[in-house]
Amino acid sequence: MSTISPVEKNQTLQGTVTDLTYEGLGVVKIDHFPIFIANALPGEEIEYQIVKVGKKIAFGRVVKRIKESPHRQKVPADLLKTGAAPLAHLDYAEQLKFKEHQVKNAVERIAKLPEVPVLPILGAEQVFHYRNKAQVPVRNIDTVLATGFFRQRSHDLIPLEDFYIQDEAIDRAIIIVRDLLRKFKIRAYDENYHTGQLRHIIVRRGYYSHEMMIVLVTRKAKFFEGEKLAQAIHEALPEVVSIIQNVNSEKTNVILGDTNKTLWGKDAITDTLLGKTYRISPSSFYQVNTPQAEKLYQTAIDFAELTPEDVAIDAYCGIGTIGLSFADKIKALYGVEVVPQAVEDARYNAGKNGIQNAHFVCSSAEKALEKWQADGIEPDVIFVDPPRKGLTPSFINSAAETNARRIIYISCNPATLARDLALFAEKGYHTQKIQPVDMFPQTLHTEAVALLVK
Repeated sequence: MSTISPVEKNQTLQGTVTDLTYEGLGVVKIDHFPIFIANALPGEEIEYQIVKVGKKIAFGRVVKRIKESPHRQKVPADLLKTGAAPLAHLDYAEQLKFKEHQVKNAVERIAKLPEVPVLPILGAEQVFHYRNKAQVPVRNIDTVLATGFFRQRSHDLIPLEDFYIQDEAIDRAIIIVRDLLRKFKIRAYDENYHTGQLRHIIVRRGYYSHEMMIVLVTRKAKFFEGEKLAQAIHEALPEVVSIIQNVNSEKTNVILGDTNKTLWGKDAITDTLLGKTYRISPSSFYQVNTPQAEKLYQTAIDFAELTPEDVAIDAYCGIGTIGLSFADKIKALYGVEVVPQAVEDARYNAGKNGIQNAHFVCSSAEKALEKWQADGIEPDVIFVDPPRKGLTPSFINSAAETNARRIIYISCNPATLARDLALFAEKGYHTQKIQPVDMFPQTLHTEAVALLVK
């Protein structure tokens, strides 16, 4: 039975916002028909215009706020247009409620596990300028090279100098590099025609070390002014210890290519996390909010209740930050990661921290787990920290077959976490508790640690 929409495109209406979607859009309903509206908060009375109509939903834009939410924060309009900080207009206490509700909702509706306690979310002390990494596109705006962030659901660049969520030193560095690119007459990338030279600027900065890395992502390997530009960047930014050229010649939305060339300084930067020192390479995953990552990992370690005789597996180990945090307190650690450079870093980091009982392999998590089982390795605890798509059914089967007494699941996507918890439940693993952690203030994303017990 088809639904007849009660609204038409370009129609202007008034209504009260009743809810927020998981994408942070305000919801107004007409006869149970939902209209999703950006930059609209629950409790606000608004005048809005319909911009798109579907069979079951419509989208609108705010024309005027008749009554404003007491929880609204004032931020630059351009920031909200980009999607860099889509919850920045909502005060932080309400952001935390929203995120905690997302986790509870997923556990109840997707996993069908309403009895599992979701603990109060661990909020951040620093809610702005916390990111230790920036990935900023470089494009032409009216023939002038510009840096900023893409407009939501598009690849139209909106120039920005204050990103609100990035380390202020990183924001300053981007402006300095941008101005040097203009001075050196470097051509910005044009993705429509696949022309131009510079695609992205990536900046990483150690939270404790303050070491800074600049990665210049180019379309071609030839970079005629590369080394002169790198020298100028170093002179303008004393914190920079590493300047890398990354080559991405593909016509793709993927930011980094496979080839890195050091233009100046070191091949990597270092930083510390929970007292251990880590080498961070251009392509390696490293949590972007260091203080919250320490809360996240410490929660995972506490949930594991490790003993000196334990054997642990760290699946999706990255550069080893989770496993190496506790490896010196257990019998043996086995880590697996699919990115070769990250595995190299993990092995280096083990040596750097004097850890001799850690073994890292480059493989898919599924294949590594199967091989370890065939080799007779019997883990007591398994840590998993997969990407947003979550775990595969084959990995869940293999993990369950190990009979590990505990599985610690670190997730960046409540929906796939809930799906996987339901599958683990079928294999005899009970979810005992879930701890949400706000790693990304001002954004829609949240992390959670789940404790599964055999």
